[in-house]
Amino acid sequence: MRGGGPSVLGIVLAGGEGKRLMPLTADRAKPAVTFGGTYRLVDFVLSNLVNADVLRICVLTQYKSHSLDRHITMTWRMSNLLGNYVTPVPAQQRLGPRWYLGSADAILQSLNLIYDERPEYVAVFGADHVYRMDPRQMLAQHIESGAGVTVAGIRVPRTESSSFGVITPGSDGQTVDRFLEKPADPPGLADDPACVFASMGNYIFTTKALIEALRRDAEDESSVHDMGGSILPQLTERGEAALYDFSANHVPGETTRDQGYWRDVGTLDAYYEAHMDLIAERPAFNLYNRSWPIYTHSYQLSPARFNAGGIASESIISAGCLVRGQVTRSVLSPGVVVDPGAVVQGSVLHDNVHIGRGAVVRGAVLDKNVEVPPGATIGVNPERDAELYTVSKGGVIALGKGQLVT
Repeated sequence: MRGGGPSVLGIVLAGGEGKRLMPLTADRAKPAVTFGGTYRLVDFVLSNLVNADVLRICVLTQYKSHSLDRHITMTWRMSNLLGNYVTPVPAQQRLGPRWYLGSADAILQSLNLIYDERPEYVAVFGADHVYRMDPRQMLAQHIESGAGVTVAGIRVPRTESSSFGVITPGSDGQTVDRFLEKPADPPGLADDPACVFASMGNYIFTTKALIEALRRDAEDESSVHDMGGSILPQLTERGEAALYDFSANHVPGETTRDQGYWRDVGTLDAYYEAHMDLIAERPAFNLYNRSWPIYTHSYQLSPARFNAGGIASESIISAGCLVRGQVTRSVLSPGVVVDPGAVVQGSVLHDNVHIGRGAVVRGAVLDKNVEVPPGATIGVNPERDAELYTVSKGGVIALGKGQLVT
């Protein structure tokens, strides 16, 4: 950190396969999936770290990482003069001819990064959530507590606990009594039995505690070598884990509506719903907070253009778009073309999607370069859509990159 503060190395875990987001992850890592028109999912965690002056960051990659590596290399250029960097680090098989066995093993195999930097603390953050957070506030609590690890938690309904690591806080509200990975029936909170604390996948470690925990885990042949499934339970049992309540975190420029917003967009339904959060009159997540910006690559494109009676309402329209049809409650990435007579409703269109004359697209997510022919329909005939495309439990229709539409 700048200004003589404690030294922190950021490690972003970005090697997940993202099967639940198929077909958007068929050709790319989940953190590289487009979000909100112009961003990639990885931009949110990187922006949070950089805004908080964590300026030396390693992004651990593995699965179909080319577009992620390219985005980071082209976008996240820090000051060489000051020794700052954001760098992708692919799996290197430093401990033998094997890939990462889990997120803990990924860090174990990358300990050279920690040895080289020799930080006092290591911030290990996930790469595929949508939120704003000031990690400095979490770090301050971690240092004050003297814990080996502090895990960020957010209250979620108890009925959703099987999707998260669940933290049971101690009577002081800060120590961690138990850490359960995706339990089916965990106890509710003392002050709210209908809720539990879910792990956000963000951890701050004292460096010594992290290295020792990773070594112990590597020697355990029964371990799944995962941060949530192995390292957190281990440190909890040793009395070295603390909870950071995300609701106490505040960033400059936040509104009462988006304070505490965090979404795991690991499924098509969650990904779609998070986009719908962006386009409301009072958005649940405000992309326009200039005091805590989300950074991304700047496209060299002309402004969006509306011709031939084209109209858009309650939508995000990116640069380079040409709208000559009707767009409502949708998010359009750069270069999207909507031809005359076409109707796009409640949809998310990635880069360079082309909606032909008179076509109808409703409740869909179309990956880049998809061309919808003139007069074609998506989201009109559910039975036909189910035969041709991926349809989520919530009814979101998804087409992969360049997928043909008939």
